[in-house]
Amino acid sequence: MKPAWDTLKVLAEPTRLRILAMLLSEELSVAELQEALGMSQSRISSQLALLRQADLVVDRRDGKKSFYSIQPHLEASDESLIKAAINAVANSPEMKEDEESLRRVIQKRRKVAEEYFNLIAGRLGKNYCPGRSWEAIGHMLLHFVPKIVVADLGAGEGMISQLIARQAESVYCIDNSPQMVEVGKELAERNCLENLHYLLGDIEDAPLKDETAHISLLSQALHHANRPEKAIAEAFRITKRGGRIIILDLKEHSFEKARELYADTWLGFAENKIHSWLNNAGFENVSVSTVAKEDDEPHFETILATGIKR
Repeated sequence: MKPAWDTLKVLAEPTRLRILAMLLSEELSVAELQEALGMSQSRISSQLALLRQADLVVDRRDGKKSFYSIQPHLEASDESLIKAAINAVANSPEMKEDEESLRRVIQKRRKVAEEYFNLIAGRLGKNYCPGRSWEAIGHMLLHFVPKIVVADLGAGEGMISQLIARQAESVYCIDNSPQMVEVGKELAERNCLENLHYLLGDIEDAPLKDETAHISLLSQALHHANRPEKAIAEAFRITKRGGRIIILDLKEHSFEKARELYADTWLGFAENKIHSWLNNAGFENVSVSTVAKEDDEPHFETILATGIKR
């Protein structure tokens, strides 16, 4: 155990304390911290280096970006000191301004994805979308059973749900793009699918009651989520006992342009990361595997993951 003095020295610098306060609530990139705090990249990076050296924060590489978060295995003494220091200055003008700045940064992050999907609403099926291959979808559909309730989280226009609804008891499509929801409703009405319901909402806070669905589906939605692990936990909440989650998403890749072309927040995921998130959420009999690889560059690979809620 390191001496408490070492941690106190780190916390004595206001900028480092402000960074820790932000990272307690959100994983952030250097650029996002720079924008929220109104400081230069060199200053932010140097303070992050000291915090990492003190083992108070960790970083995660995603393509060319580095994201920082609080050390998940903080010593109890360090955690107590950090929270005490933040609480001591919580009502200061700087901390209040930081809270508002952080909200703006996160809102901007989400707005990028929302604007992209609003822009392509009505054209999604006609445009290229990473990982959306019939080979991968075929693997996923094998897990469905007729006459069940399905929650399609991050459904977009609901291409998959349009098919499922023809057999299922009812299907709920959740999407945070108003235009996508409207287009989906029009398609459902046009195809006379009265059991297909489109709801405006966030996959990290789904507008559904506990234990609503027999199956919660996340098809190519997780890599657009702000917090994928929270979306999986939300799927656990709305899934019935004995029901399951099915995830279809991109395997971890390095195609940086996906952020610009498809408004991707994450450059796919490692199989063990999704496995860990499913276990942590409470799912059992977890299975994660790579089920497809595209022939064309950048050769996106698709992961299929399932788990059961006991």
